[in-house]
Amino acid sequence: MRVLTTMLGAAVLAAGLSMPATPATAQEPQIQEWQVPYENSRPRDPYVAPDGRVWFVGQRTHYVAAFDPQTEEFTKFDLEDGTGPHNLIVDADGTIWYAGNRARHIGKVNPVTGNIEKIMMPDERARDPHTLVFDGKGNIWFTMQGANMIGKLVMATGEVSLVEAPTIDGGQRGSSSRPYGIKVDSEGRPWAVLVGTNLIATVDPASMELSTYELPADGARPRRLEIASNDQIYYVDFSRGYLGHFDPVTKQVEEWQNPGGAESRPYGMAIDRDDRVWFVETGVSPNTFVGFDTATEQFLSVTPIASGAGSVRHMYYDEGTNSIWFGTDNNTLGQAKLPPKQQAVGSR
Repeated sequence: MRVLTTMLGAAVLAAGLSMPATPATAQEPQIQEWQVPYENSRPRDPYVAPDGRVWFVGQRTHYVAAFDPQTEEFTKFDLEDGTGPHNLIVDADGTIWYAGNRARHIGKVNPVTGNIEKIMMPDERARDPHTLVFDGKGNIWFTMQGANMIGKLVMATGEVSLVEAPTIDGGQRGSSSRPYGIKVDSEGRPWAVLVGTNLIATVDPASMELSTYELPADGARPRRLEIASNDQIYYVDFSRGYLGHFDPVTKQVEEWQNPGGAESRPYGMAIDRDDRVWFVETGVSPNTFVGFDTATEQFLSVTPIASGAGSVRHMYYDEGTNSIWFGTDNNTLGQAKLPPKQQAVGSR
């Protein structure tokens, strides 16, 4: 199996070899990639299960698969052709929930047998479940980009509730505001970015009432978001090449131009236990893995991804290993082992 390793801020290819960190790279993440054995499948949206296996979907060739970091072995369950799985999440029992993006359902997969239970959307317009997130209260919240909706699935019953996002241009064809990335705050309230316009949205879990907040730049197109431990919201502006901060209390916005500039196309992102934001610039080649400290408001590092990546669309932070998992359009699965947070001079 070919292993791709990125270190020292440069692209290094190594066959079956991982290089140890050196003092010079104390603030650089160590990125290792594994070639996924399912050709041209677009592996994406990995998630670490309770047993340590890393589950992900193959969007192009319709599968759910697991990678064991200890043995470096892959296991695959095929889905029906045309499913187009876009995202998955894994619950505390190890059950996999995936978004059947091209088949109007959310699937529930037994990790041992591969048996699948499909939960169909109750509205035919709700055709494309996109990104899923647990709320810690027994529900899954999810976006639907093409259908222009945000939904809630009650895990115990399979009941689905839907709310429509705003339309633009008078509601004509192609006027979806495109609900995309979604996360849940400490109160179980979902927040989503609407990549078709410059809006951030939230849904009241009790009333299912949707509220939106406009970002200052008309050309902003937020694609993913993360929520810090203090419920502050950080997002990547794919269109303009910025990292943004939205304060849900004051409704104020701050922005920082990405290291890669206006054409950096920031996409997949994650936040760690120290409230450091990590995201991938997909508009540069090779893609770069960027770190940002929300406390100091400073960029920490810019690390090329050895495979080039092509695009990193979504990422998952695993607190147990202090690392971030991601899939790439170059058919690799990657792990970025994060550096410890540096203490400020004079701190204890």
